[in-house]
Amino acid sequence: MTTSGGPSTRSTRSLKSLRSVSVMAAAAIAVAGLAAAPLVIAQAPTPAQTQKPNPFPGGTNPDGSLRPTPPVTRLFTQDAYTEYALLEPDSQAFRIRFLPEETRAGATEIVNATRGGSAGSDIEVFDPRSGQPIKFTYEQSPQNPDDHAIRAPLPIPVPEGGIGRVLILKTYKDPRTYMKNGEDLVWVRSLAGYRLGVLLPKGFAFISSNVAAQLSTAADGRLKLAFANPSGQSNPVTIHARKTTATFAPTSDTPDVFFDDVKTLYDLGAPETGSIRVEQTYTDYRKGDSAKLDSLAYLALTDVAVTDLDTAKKLTLSAAKTAKTAKLEVPIVSETQSAHLRITGTLGDKSYRLDPKDAGALVFDRALHGLRNTVLLPEGWDVSAVSQSATVGTYQGRQFVALINLNAENTYRVVIRARKR
Repeated sequence: MTTSGGPSTRSTRSLKSLRSVSVMAAAAIAVAGLAAAPLVIAQAPTPAQTQKPNPFPGGTNPDGSLRPTPPVTRLFTQDAYTEYALLEPDSQAFRIRFLPEETRAGATEIVNATRGGSAGSDIEVFDPRSGQPIKFTYEQSPQNPDDHAIRAPLPIPVPEGGIGRVLILKTYKDPRTYMKNGEDLVWVRSLAGYRLGVLLPKGFAFISSNVAAQLSTAADGRLKLAFANPSGQSNPVTIHARKTTATFAPTSDTPDVFFDDVKTLYDLGAPETGSIRVEQTYTDYRKGDSAKLDSLAYLALTDVAVTDLDTAKKLTLSAAKTAKTAKLEVPIVSETQSAHLRITGTLGDKSYRLDPKDAGALVFDRALHGLRNTVLLPEGWDVSAVSQSATVGTYQGRQFVALINLNAENTYRVVIRARKR
């Protein structure tokens, strides 16, 4: 008979004790192992790890071959204007006039970075609407001490349907890009802007320029190149110039077509209606309390409205039937002022119609004016022919044709044909 506390019980207790010791030893070994090995904690993948690679990154591959860029979706380019006025060659400096824009509703400032290696000085920032100076900051980049940025607060947050803008004047000193070759000057710079101008110092004439440009003489006798960079990509420009005893008279008959920022959108309705919604944006620098609506001379618009883009407010039109002027809330009285305006209306004439010679096709046949014009096709139509050089893109599912007139002639005929899908 086996009684309580007999050998069987003691054996069971001994086995339990042994198991406990084994478990504790294993735990100690495991802890020691954890102490010796690095602690690895599983983490959720970051958005960058789960995001699909961009199929259209642009740029180049390691072997130098090009990578595709995204489809063109912007109705217009060339919004900002930059002018470089070269100072005396010994200064190795040039004065920049920069007119940037901001279209994001609610934005409160414009940031303009200084290129690394270019020392910025004599900075001024103005509100183009009032002509008054704007307080700004000029800050060093925390990532690179050679880089700086101008932070210019906008007079008001960008209103819905409006555009914010400032006028920036600054001087760069850059001996790497502005130098002398004997008594001649050499200026080289990679320009990524859209609408551009370069002024020589007074008393200098061009030896050569490697960019196709309009050449004119400013009111003070300085020679000026004016050109556009339609792609917006880096465009290396090299200018050689020498001293001259020649005197140059201002060329009043050669207006700077690239400083003029007018752009016109022709938004085509159904072709059987012949209706076109027109939207033209431009800056007026002419002094006075009213803006002359010159485009109404060649655009027979109905339902005309004029918007002050600085405030997104509608302006009062003249009482005349043709509505050729709009009353400005702030008169233009100084050189730092301008009015940024948008004219809208409806156009209906025979320039846009179904093609009588080609069933199932539409035709847009019109004389266009100014540097930039874009024609937005009706939904469901594909462009088949364009008579002038242009880019083709897609905006909100609709094809468009964007034209940039690089010639001094302000008027040129454009014929666009398209077919329904």
